[in-house]
Amino acid sequence: MKTEIDTDFYTETYLGKLGELTLKGGNIKVFENQLLCNIRLALETVDAKARLQSGRLYVHCAKNSCGAVEYALDHLIGITGWAKVQAVEKNIEAIRQAVRREGEAAKENGARTFKIDARREDKSFPLNSYQIAAETAGVLFDDGTLAVDVHKPDVCISIEVREKCYVYCSQKKTCRGLPVGVSGKGLLLLSGGIDSPVAGYRMMRRGMKVECVYFHSYPYTSEEAQQKVQTLAQIISQYGVDTHLNVISFTEVQMRIKQKAPEAYSTLMLRLCMMKAANMLAERINADCIITGESLGQVASQTIENLAVTESFAEKPLLRPLVGLDKEEIMDTANFIGTYETSILPYEDCCVLFSPKHPVLRASVSDSAEIYASMEIDSLVQKAFDERKIFRYSIRDVVGEKWAAKENC
Repeated sequence: MKTEIDTDFYTETYLGKLGELTLKGGNIKVFENQLLCNIRLALETVDAKARLQSGRLYVHCAKNSCGAVEYALDHLIGITGWAKVQAVEKNIEAIRQAVRREGEAAKENGARTFKIDARREDKSFPLNSYQIAAETAGVLFDDGTLAVDVHKPDVCISIEVREKCYVYCSQKKTCRGLPVGVSGKGLLLLSGGIDSPVAGYRMMRRGMKVECVYFHSYPYTSEEAQQKVQTLAQIISQYGVDTHLNVISFTEVQMRIKQKAPEAYSTLMLRLCMMKAANMLAERINADCIITGESLGQVASQTIENLAVTESFAEKPLLRPLVGLDKEEIMDTANFIGTYETSILPYEDCCVLFSPKHPVLRASVSDSAEIYASMEIDSLVQKAFDERKIFRYSIRDVVGEKWAAKENC
């Protein structure tokens, strides 16, 4: 890795547009520094350099690192979009030639119309934004390469005059939100279903660092079920820079519930035991809150009364980012972040296997606490917590495995 940006070595440039964090006031540097830290960690194993300047994120890289940079930018929370750009000198002829190259490439990809979107950040440049657009549009319009359409063009060619001039055509939209790490840490109850990975992702978009816990019941749940959850943790870690997955064996806990609790309360009692273990883990890892994938009314354990019972056992704030979403909205996000296909693999988790035929729908806090106490189960929850296994996942590992050793992207 080189310590300075050598334009002979770092020949490719990417530009990222900052999102919500630009609205911050005197503490904006905290958000900018975290964003820069996140992208640098993601690209630690490849030939790339990142910097922030005047509301833009720049990533300069060697040609063999293009794939890694694009993967990292696709998963970077805190920018609204990114583009691979041509960085040219600030003179109108260089800009015109860059526009020509973008237009010809767009035509090869099927574009027929275009418009120019010019912005002059450097006010010392002799032409204003309108003049830049007028001077450069002619290289494509006059020779018939593309026709002008300022309302619904097939392609918009952007020109930004800054310390250099950046010309680019297509901009890929990304996750938006706040940089992961600016809003504390949360502990996510991660199951093998569709909902919980989406819940973790939504909290990451609000700037929260997310750690995960999964409750496993071997041999009633298979090793494939655990591997499924490990894959989900790895996928969401790409958005959160990295994460730890804590796997807690709950077989003995669930057998005690089956023996001691009324059948209708078994799912609810399991949720309370999970909350007890989550309290311990949240305290151990200094998490500020506990996150679940619950959605109001989606299943029997998620009535407002049952949610109140679960929350009564939480010793940290309990966040439910999906509480007002329906299944279709959740599935759309799961498809976007890449967890859906893994979540629907046919390996049941512990909640499904021990679900009663007729679960209690409107439990009370007092009755539930009494049933929980009667099970005398705290020692089993503590034992399961003490014997947990921990797995670590990071976007750096994925980037390193896929691109670090390659000579060409």
